[in-house]
Amino acid sequence: MRPAPPPREPSARTPLTWLYVPGDRPEVVAKALYCGADVVVVDLEDAVAPDRKDRALRATAELLSDPAPGAAPVHVRVNALDGPLAETEIRTLAALPGLAGLRLPKVQGPADIHRAAGWATTAAQPAAGPALTGRLATGRRARTPAAAVAPLTTGTAHPAHPAHPTRAARTARTARTARTAAPGSATATLTPAAPAPAALPATPALYALLESALGIEHAFAIATAHPALRGIALGEADLATELGVRDEAGLAWPRSRTVVAARAAGLAPPPQSVYPDVADLDGLARSCARGRALGFLGRAAIHPRQLPVIEAAHLPSPEEVEAAAEIVRAAGAEGGAQALPDGRFVDAAVVAGARRVLSLAERRN
Repeated sequence: MRPAPPPREPSARTPLTWLYVPGDRPEVVAKALYCGADVVVVDLEDAVAPDRKDRALRATAELLSDPAPGAAPVHVRVNALDGPLAETEIRTLAALPGLAGLRLPKVQGPADIHRAAGWATTAAQPAAGPALTGRLATGRRARTPAAAVAPLTTGTAHPAHPAHPTRAARTARTARTARTAAPGSATATLTPAAPAPAALPATPALYALLESALGIEHAFAIATAHPALRGIALGEADLATELGVRDEAGLAWPRSRTVVAARAAGLAPPPQSVYPDVADLDGLARSCARGRALGFLGRAAIHPRQLPVIEAAHLPSPEEVEAAAEIVRAAGAEGGAQALPDGRFVDAAVVAGARRVLSLAERRN
């Protein structure tokens, strides 16, 4: 029995900007990697026309065959998990050295996370270059072993993959019958030892996008579905359409629900969904301020000009930094609850929040 591998470790720097770029335009992706985004998200879904999906996957696989494809970590948003493309995309990309994370769209419940993780941990390990498997290579969808997609207990690692019985029997038989010819005979034949089984690839970091009413209802179950699940976020355009929402007021509860679910699961605060008007930077700044007040941290972007606005809105102000430093100083003097000079009492939770503020403020240095 081989234990499931641990998830890959994420970057220590908290990302504030996630820049989406179309996967079928490698020249745009190459520029995006050096435009200052904390994370570049290569999009294989909405940004790519149906007749260019194969092209986008091939270009992305080529990019990620490099362990260091650019200045920013590269995530990939695959196509819908219940569609015909996601399995091949995940199997093709999951083991490539340049991949930092997979963003899973339209997640409805924990089973979607389990299925994606199963595909990722049985990904083909390309020997030379980004060889494609499954539907792209054969014209048919790759068949997933039952063990790869079996339901998992919430919050546990992948089940161990049993050794193949035929391979095990063949190995044992070889060990029993391996012999050399008697001394002095014309030939001496050695039976080669069976190769050791290959290690399972590590699970890439997974990020779930909640874009439906059902996904919102299952937010906490999704956030705790698998140890490789590193974050959740809203896909507000599809959600607003499904709910029939006419303005942002109708999204207040789904937004708060997502923030609470992420924090309850021990995940980082979720980033805000994209602001679609790339020319309205003032509107973007106001929207970011509202999102930060709700507990979001950072935001997805669709154009480089949005990046500095998002970062400025989600970084603490000088006044916030000064207040946080005062709290941390007071906590360092004595343990337990402390009274500040202005009469406020602070406890361990407040101190932890102040330390997060100071950590974010270091980005300005």
